[in-house]
Amino acid sequence: MTLLSVIVPALNEAAGIAAALGALAPLRARGAQVIVVDGGSGDATRALAAPLADRVLEAPRGRASQMNAGARAAAGDVLLFLHADTRLPENADALIAAALASGGHAWGRFDARIDGGGALGVVSCMMNARSRLTGIATGDQAMFMTRAAFDAAGGFPAIALMEDVEMSRRLKRISPPACLRAAVVTSARRWQRDGTLATILLMWRLRLAYALGADPQGLARRYERRRSS
Repeated sequence: MTLLSVIVPALNEAAGIAAALGALAPLRARGAQVIVVDGGSGDATRALAAPLADRVLEAPRGRASQMNAGARAAAGDVLLFLHADTRLPENADALIAAALASGGHAWGRFDARIDGGGALGVVSCMMNARSRLTGIATGDQAMFMTRAAFDAAGGFPAIALMEDVEMSRRLKRISPPACLRAAVVTSARRWQRDGTLATILLMWRLRLAYALGADPQGLARRYERRRSS
């Protein structure tokens, strides 16, 4: 039987990590492995995660670093990378298994729905349409892949931002993505904190700059400055 390993990178998620991992309990009951990879939290994230996950690891801060560490420790033939503020559909394991069993896909992602409604519903539709058109997935869409595809792609690139975009490009050389219409639900906290329009414009600018060859480290600094302003 193919084992699914769910890898959750986390940083200072004490307020929500117990609920996030509690939502994964049915998958664990069906045989999935859950690994939390902490990036140096200054709160109780690790302690709260420990009784609700199969393993809790520490890795240098950064989603790419944390996700790669989780993948190295994972026992599964299929890897699912899940943000701590994103919830999977109830039958995510079966949907992933069916998508990969066809033989035409070695990786994929879910549609995403940003919690909160209103204009964020339009943003979700645009995100999913763009992903379906380009074959590029974002971390908010809960990327999954076979271990063989992960290894062939060389893991997530060690860059400070856009690691999901670059990983998608690598994986597209292996197979087209399975674009599942079942939706994960991701928190609206970033959009509510920074403003919907401002967040859209920021991400468009960062993506364009990355496509034109900008240094991901510099883009990450721009992103952090915008978040802290």
